[in-house]
Amino acid sequence: MTRLFAILFFALFMQNCFAQKNYTTEKTAKSKLLEAFRKGQRLSFNGQFEASINELEKVLRTDPTFIDAQIEWANVKNQQKKFAEAELGYEKALAIDPGYMPGVLYSLAIVEFDQEKFSEAAGHFEQFLNTGKASAKRQLSAESYLKNARFAAYALANPVPFDPVNLGPSINTNDHEYLPTLTADGQKLIYTAMRGRQEDFYISEKKDGKWQPGQPIESVNSQYNEGAQSISADGKLLVFTICNKPGGLGRCDLYFSEFIDKKWTPVRNMGSPINTSAYESLPSISADGKSLYFTCDKNGGVGGLDLWVSHRQPDRKWGQPENLGAPINTPLDEQAPFIHPDGQSLYFMSKGHPGMGEYDLYISRKQPDGSWGEPQNLGYPINTKGNEGAFTVSLDGQTAYYASDMEGGLGKTDIYSFPLHEKVQPQPVTYVKAIVSDGVDRKKLSAKVDFIDLETGNIFISSMTDADGEFLITLPTGKDYALNVSKEKYLFYSENFALKEKSSIDEPHQLNIELNPLPQQAGAEVGQLSKPIILKNVFFETGSAELKNESLSELNRLKKLLEENPSIKIQINGHTDNVGTEEDNMQLSENRAKAVYDFLIRNNITAARLKYKGFGETIPIAPNETEEGRKENRRTEFVLVN
Repeated sequence: MTRLFAILFFALFMQNCFAQKNYTTEKTAKSKLLEAFRKGQRLSFNGQFEASINELEKVLRTDPTFIDAQIEWANVKNQQKKFAEAELGYEKALAIDPGYMPGVLYSLAIVEFDQEKFSEAAGHFEQFLNTGKASAKRQLSAESYLKNARFAAYALANPVPFDPVNLGPSINTNDHEYLPTLTADGQKLIYTAMRGRQEDFYISEKKDGKWQPGQPIESVNSQYNEGAQSISADGKLLVFTICNKPGGLGRCDLYFSEFIDKKWTPVRNMGSPINTSAYESLPSISADGKSLYFTCDKNGGVGGLDLWVSHRQPDRKWGQPENLGAPINTPLDEQAPFIHPDGQSLYFMSKGHPGMGEYDLYISRKQPDGSWGEPQNLGYPINTKGNEGAFTVSLDGQTAYYASDMEGGLGKTDIYSFPLHEKVQPQPVTYVKAIVSDGVDRKKLSAKVDFIDLETGNIFISSMTDADGEFLITLPTGKDYALNVSKEKYLFYSENFALKEKSSIDEPHQLNIELNPLPQQAGAEVGQLSKPIILKNVFFETGSAELKNESLSELNRLKKLLEENPSIKIQINGHTDNVGTEEDNMQLSENRAKAVYDFLIRNNITAARLKYKGFGETIPIAPNETEEGRKENRRTEFVLVN
């Protein structure tokens, strides 16, 4: 029996019913007809909506109080997406008998939600839940919709700033471009583009503030669909998704390629334990390279699609993935994590948190105990009643990038940028970009790079320069950091980044670092290599020679240098600014140099290898007219001596 046949049968039977005078006979006829009619409800419309409506309206003209026909009329209008008419139909059914079928309240609330009548929808969802007659599945749905309706009503009344700008024809075409990702310096944009049915990666570089035409990454693109990528902060590691590739562990796996010697290496599967027989996709690499967030639907999660994280182990292998759990994951779906370089702000899309409907975008912030805080909706009109997809946020936290099919675009889906409103911005982050070279012949060096949290003395991030001697590291504000660059048979280099009191970032740091080679033995060569090495992370109490705890990492590095090179001898020099008398400054500088000397003696460096000397204010390296200059002049350093 087709649905149309059922409705026609229903109409004809009704006409016969009303022709009869006996009420009992009519009631019995209606019951039999209703049974056949409800059977027809389970059949396909076969696209014959108008015929259904016509027959239902004939019945309702004969008996306007026949509530089942009225409900079905509203259902058909709902199926046609004629939500205003469906709303009217459900309201008529409720007027006939408010308690006849509680699900009418649910259906009415849904069509009100679809029309963005969120306050009215919330009221009807509440009434439906208060009946106590919802199935477990319908109750869960209604509770979710109720949260969304309440949030959406508030969000519409309190819109957030949102002004998207199309990235233009260098990036966007008349086809699909989506899933934008940026390197930390904001100079490279990698995105997924669909050409026909083929998904591939494209890359664009920014020159003079403008994005250059995107070019396919030929060495990564293949006959398979590559997409859903994440680029490391330094642009050297690309992690992405390929589905249905022979040799994979599941239907969609995570793969990677590295940028070495100015080219991308052959694509490799990330393997176990990251990939399983389940679905793994949409990765996001933390800026320190220690954590990989991704979407997965394997067993052990909270809902269908969940967010998971794997941490890199000391042996550089990836650890067993962990489910992020509540409050991020819900019984519904979460996807597309983006961990900002601040390491504290996780953006993602979800169906399970209060929102405007379907997928919305959220931020969760890491708490002091390492847990994730309650997700916050990014607000309307960033989020709408449609699906909002993955996006990325610039290093300074002020600009977001995402894809949309909004009107006025250049193609089917375009990439846009927009200023991200302050309430959902991440912590400001800067970056240090440097080239390390030999201080004598200027050749580029592969060296070890350590950034140390000066408050705890723990290594914040450790890395190696690439073959070109380059490194790029991101540093969140709110902490002070020491940089130590070292290489065997070279003197180390130190730098200080005081970001604890900074709430914004002016300019990133770009350095040319020269490492001076150690002499083979103390002697004539020392004079050629006696350029002072400033200990930029040795700190004293104001006007005192008392070492601060923050100095320990630098002092231990100096101790290690002496232990690893037992033939060298050093002199520790102290310097001051010109504030105070010359005599006081000379004495203070010598006392400070001696404090470093005493530390090394206490740590088993023999006195025969050490000297110390104070120079007071006599050798400034910057003007003393400014606080910044005076700060540079207050320094402790060492030189190699015979």
